[in-house]
Amino acid sequence: MAESLATADAARLDPRLTALRRIAIVPAHNEESSVADVVRGIVGVDPGMNVVVVDDGSHDRTGTRAREAGAHVVRLPFNLGIGGAVQTGFRYALEEGYQLAVRLDGDGQHDPRELWKLVAPILADDADIVVGSRFAGSGAYRPPLARSVGIRLFARLVSLLVGRRVTDTTSGFQALSRRAITLFAGDYPHDYPEVEAIVMVFRHRLRLVEVPVAMRERAAGSSSITRFGSIVYASKVLLALFVGLFRRNVTPLEEDS
Repeated sequence: MAESLATADAARLDPRLTALRRIAIVPAHNEESSVADVVRGIVGVDPGMNVVVVDDGSHDRTGTRAREAGAHVVRLPFNLGIGGAVQTGFRYALEEGYQLAVRLDGDGQHDPRELWKLVAPILADDADIVVGSRFAGSGAYRPPLARSVGIRLFARLVSLLVGRRVTDTTSGFQALSRRAITLFAGDYPHDYPEVEAIVMVFRHRLRLVEVPVAMRERAAGSSSITRFGSIVYASKVLLALFVGLFRRNVTPLEEDS
C-alpha cells in the first residue's frame, strides 16, 4: 500500500500530468452502493481530474450518488450495455476537449491509487492506450475456471491477430491519449467490447502498453457474465473478431494534427 500511495503522490505532482486536461470515465449500472467511493477515490488521487459517470439506465440512485460525490453525470435513458456507455464517455471527453482519459468500472474493483501506473507511459509518450493487466505481474487475481479459460483463449487469439503478446484482453482499467479517445469516440464495439477494441488499436497503428495491476473484490453488484452468459459472450466475441478481420478501418472523428 505504501508504494501505491507514493505513486499517487507522484501523479499529483508531475507537471506533465497537471498540464493536461484529464478526465475519468466511469460506466455504471445499478451501482449506487459503490460509485460514490469510486468517484471520491479518483479525486483523492488526482484532485485536478474531472470525473464523468455514465449512468447506463440504472434503476437505483447510481446517478444521484455519483453527483453527490462530485462527478458530472451523463444519464442514458435506457441500458445500452457496457460498450454504449463507454463510448458515450469517450464522446463526452472528445467534445469537451480532454487530452487524457482514464477508465474505471463503477463497482470498485479498480484501485484509483494505481492510476499513476497507467498514465505514466502516456506522459512519457510511449503509448496511446495503457491497459491495466491482471496477468502481467505476480498478482493474486484468480478468476473462476471457465472465465480463466476464456480470458486465456482471447489473449492467445488476439496476440495471434496483432502479432504481439497481449495478456489481458478483457480489462476495463485503462488510460488513453487524445488519439485513442478520438478513435473510440468514433468507433467502439458494443457487446463486451474490450477484446475487439484491442484489435482496433493495433489496426489503427496506435501504441498499446500493458502494466500489471491488482484487482480488488467487487464492492457492489454482480458480474453481467453468468455461467451460461460466458458461453454467449465467448461466441459473440469470436464471431466479432472474425467479422472484424474484414472491416474497413473507420476514420476517427478528429484527424491527427
